Amino acid sequence: MIARPSKRTALIGGGVIAVLVVGTVSVIALSGNDTKKVTAQPSSTPSPSASAKPTPKPTPAKKPAPAPVNPLTGLGKPPAGPVLAVKIDDTENGRPSVGLSQADVVYIEQAEGGLTRLVAVFGTHKPTVEPVRSVRASDAELLSQYGPIHLVASGGGGDSLTTLDHSIVKGIINDRGAAGFGRDNNRPAPYNLTANLAQMAASAKTGPSKNVGFTWSAKYPLLASAKSIGAVNTVVGSTGVSFVWDARLNRYVRTIAGQRVVYSDGNQAATTNVLVQLCAVTTNPNDVDVMGNPSQFTHSIGRGKAVLFRNGKRIVGTWSRPNASSATTFRGPDGKPMLFAPGGAYVVLATNGAPV
Repeated sequence: MIARPSKRTALIGGGVIAVLVVGTVSVIALSGNDTKKVTAQPSSTPSPSASAKPTPKPTPAKKPAPAPVNPLTGLGKPPAGPVLAVKIDDTENGRPSVGLSQADVVYIEQAEGGLTRLVAVFGTHKPTVEPVRSVRASDAELLSQYGPIHLVASGGGGDSLTTLDHSIVKGIINDRGAAGFGRDNNRPAPYNLTANLAQMAASAKTGPSKNVGFTWSAKYPLLASAKSIGAVNTVVGSTGVSFVWDARLNRYVRTIAGQRVVYSDGNQAATTNVLVQLCAVTTNPNDVDVMGNPSQFTHSIGRGKAVLFRNGKRIVGTWSRPNASSATTFRGPDGKPMLFAPGGAYVVLATNGAPV
């Protein structure tokens, strides 16, 4: 259907206006001799397509992930080479130790007859080490948290080597003809066995350092309220183990009979952290020395009290480790991870109930 136009007239200002209306398209106005054309204006309301789009919010920049650090010291990048642990003598006959100043972590543990022995862990550096001694059955349990690393030792009695062979820790044993061992003619046997760790590492087929439970931080809020302690004193077996805080060095220095222990390279036996880890210790009747003394088995799986000494302060917490493949968890009195000062650690594996 087509709409027909309509005609209307009106008298305005003495003239006649004829308006032809067709829809609302246009209007022709006549007044005297003037002619005007008025075109209908579009609506002032913008169409939806012309509406302004909201300004998108900028995507926040992602913070870069912190660079990984050496899990055994908290300093520098993680070392790429294999980890080697070495069983080292801890008696007067074996001092001064060689290469021990370059260890990342050093454990002090019971052997037999009330004596102590060391397990030194080398991930960052691979020096020549002396004097190398024999393995104990508990070493496999302690070192399994590091993964399939190598343990360097002179040999082992009783069930110690069998236990090691059944673990993920690989033995580099002098008595089995392994390469890299030598003898220092300036010392008497058995305190003169050396191990060239660089040579041993070159043929080691194991992975790099991994986290075994140490959380490193230069700052520790709990230090503000922690008790200041100038010395660390405890007992492992029947052997006293002591360290003195040296504020100038910002280190704890191991002492024996009041004298500071010095390594063969002239460096003091110093560390940024001393952790006394109280463990269950049982007698191992399957490993007895020539004097009839059974070796002691330190249980590093379980839980117990842990006391951290750093920055001249003492912080009491706990440790726990559910199985051999697990790292050890150290927690402070606030339930949060203990924070170790970067620079490595001495871990003293004392018996439950030992004074600290």
